[in-house]
Amino acid sequence: MTKEWNPSTWINKEIKQQPIYPDLNKLKEAEDILGKYPPLVFAGEVRNLKTKLADATEGKSFLLQGGDCAESFAEFSADNIRDTFKVILQMAVILTFSGGCPIVKVGRIAGQFAKPRSSDNETVGDITLPSYRGDIINDIAFTKEARTPDPQRMIKAYNQSAATHNLLRAFARGGLADLHQINKWNLGFIKNNNLDNRYKILTDKITESLAFMDACGINSDNTPNIKQTVVYTSHEALLLNYEKALTRKDSTSGDWYDCSAHMLWIGDRTRDVNGAHVEFLRGVKNPIGIKAGPTMDTIDLIKLCDILNPQNEAGRLNIIVRMGADKIGKHLPKLIKAVEKEGKKVLWSIDPMHGNTIKTSNNYKTRVFDNVLKEVERFFEIHASEGTYAGGVHLEMTGQNVTECIGGAGDITEESLCSRYNTHCDPRLNADQALEMAFSIADLLKKARM
Repeated sequence: MTKEWNPSTWINKEIKQQPIYPDLNKLKEAEDILGKYPPLVFAGEVRNLKTKLADATEGKSFLLQGGDCAESFAEFSADNIRDTFKVILQMAVILTFSGGCPIVKVGRIAGQFAKPRSSDNETVGDITLPSYRGDIINDIAFTKEARTPDPQRMIKAYNQSAATHNLLRAFARGGLADLHQINKWNLGFIKNNNLDNRYKILTDKITESLAFMDACGINSDNTPNIKQTVVYTSHEALLLNYEKALTRKDSTSGDWYDCSAHMLWIGDRTRDVNGAHVEFLRGVKNPIGIKAGPTMDTIDLIKLCDILNPQNEAGRLNIIVRMGADKIGKHLPKLIKAVEKEGKKVLWSIDPMHGNTIKTSNNYKTRVFDNVLKEVERFFEIHASEGTYAGGVHLEMTGQNVTECIGGAGDITEESLCSRYNTHCDPRLNADQALEMAFSIADLLKKARM
């Protein structure tokens, strides 16, 4: 690693998972336009998140990170953003009340447009075209024109992200997040009686507590946290042309921040210690996640900690484990032991989605709810055994009434996947499954804290 850093030093490093733009002049034009646009987030907000993640690192709070697999231009709407926001609020309330600790809410939203692919190309019949890499790069339609990377898509992604940020802030501060409105967060398609009853019992208890607090003089007027919240944003920092263009130097501290999101992460395919993505993210002050699959070894993990967090600052690094229910027991303990031995301050969170992806007999990519939950349970068990903190969860989920993951309270079957399989990339938990997952995690969290 070179000592000198600026937002462009990654250009001299080997890079993976990047599109090949046919017109580099148009790419530079798009970067120049983005470079003049206002930041999507502010340095002070990023610092606030880092402080909250430092608490999660020390077991004083818990990270809830979730949202779409890949945002799209076609499905962009206020209703979809609102429904995702509602699910995050519902899950956070379940985890706070039943799990007994503060919840840091981070959405995979307002920037999660680019996706890594297992192959650069896709072949259908005798036609081979570039793979779909997310709406910020190309289009999912299987035509040469649609699959050609277009830098103008970065401008559209920025505009959609800006609108999403504005709406999230309005929801968080404009009344929708008021705990007195908790019964209005329900999504109409949730019909499972057991889940609905369990949530109603919880909301009734919260309503009673709010009435008691109000009688004691603690209310929305003098305690803003009752009526408003903060939902931070995150995405994989995959398309470095976009990330570079939105990197700004903070006028108060002189530090660099990637102002495309509050938190960014490096994928399991791009975490090369000598690669471009690590080089770029080492220089920005945002909290950084590192996806750790079953191929992550202890040497590379410690090197990544040294490169990305040389000051060993709590709240800076989040190791997002994504190994699969059948592999986490073999691979996670040795990573925890190595990090503890070296005294590295990291937040451990679990992504139980990616390691549990399967293909059905009718060729649908899906995840089985029970396997997802099993990896979460093993994550908590391993941390309890090692004497460390299970600090967060990272889920691909949506507020839409989709049928993309098998099982859960809605009892989705392999045969019923086709009815509402809407994802542009990977299968997501629907709101019903996300709430069931939240109740299960709350029980694990309560047990761990006891």
